[in-house]
Amino acid sequence: MHTMWKGSISFGLVNIPVKLHAATEDKDIKFRSLHKKCHTPIKYQKVCPNCHIEISNDEIVKAYEYTKGKYIVIEDEDFANLEKDREDKAVEIIDFVKITDIDPIYFNRSYYLSPNEGGLKAYSLLRKALQESEKVGIAKIVIRSKEQLAAIRVYENTLVMETIYYPDEVRKAKDVPNVPSDNRITKKELDTAILLIDQLSTEFHPEKYKDEYRLALLNLIKAKRTGEEMVTPEAKDQPNHVMDLMAALQASIDRTKPDPETKEKLVKKRKPVTRAKKKA
Repeated sequence: MHTMWKGSISFGLVNIPVKLHAATEDKDIKFRSLHKKCHTPIKYQKVCPNCHIEISNDEIVKAYEYTKGKYIVIEDEDFANLEKDREDKAVEIIDFVKITDIDPIYFNRSYYLSPNEGGLKAYSLLRKALQESEKVGIAKIVIRSKEQLAAIRVYENTLVMETIYYPDEVRKAKDVPNVPSDNRITKKELDTAILLIDQLSTEFHPEKYKDEYRLALLNLIKAKRTGEEMVTPEAKDQPNHVMDLMAALQASIDRTKPDPETKEKLVKKRKPVTRAKKKA
């Protein structure tokens, strides 16, 4: 597994040399843009619209547009000076919290952490301490010149660092348009919806979920390459946005009816508990 960063984790006076590895990978299928006439790959050139000439990378500078058409140029040495204070490449754990206190909307990307030379015992100590305390470490780290907030936790006996968004990077839910302020739902509709949820409830096994679009696209590419005939799958029923809510719920329940044994378990689970009356 490729090492993308080397540094250390620190909490209190404990220092753990570690390596960082990407825990996920992008499986999106990449396409090239070709000239339709001759199928030659298209080149994308960097051209200055003012000078009308093609320019090289060493002629490009970074700038911040503080108002329309006006810029502040930031030189490479300016970035270098800002990064001098972070040259030690340390992941400093600031706090320990329960992972349930962090809403999933804050999570960004996952990285595996492995111990570097001399870090085996300290790595094992932090892993065991996190497991026993049922806490995660909240830390700061600089990756590619960007300071990130992160949560360090244990996943399958390995330390994982999840970068998380800062609060000002998460848009306010109250700004989402057309969200109803009140729930005009009848008790019958709610009970039926909960029954449907019960029937569809199961344990989470991630391996059962597949990217069906990507698989279909790969099959299409394979068929075109080998000259085979593609079979188009049957179209699924499309939901009607203007519907009778109760009819849709009932139809969904009928489609997902469990076997008699499972149904009996659901009934027992939802049956209210009655207390025995005290004898006079």
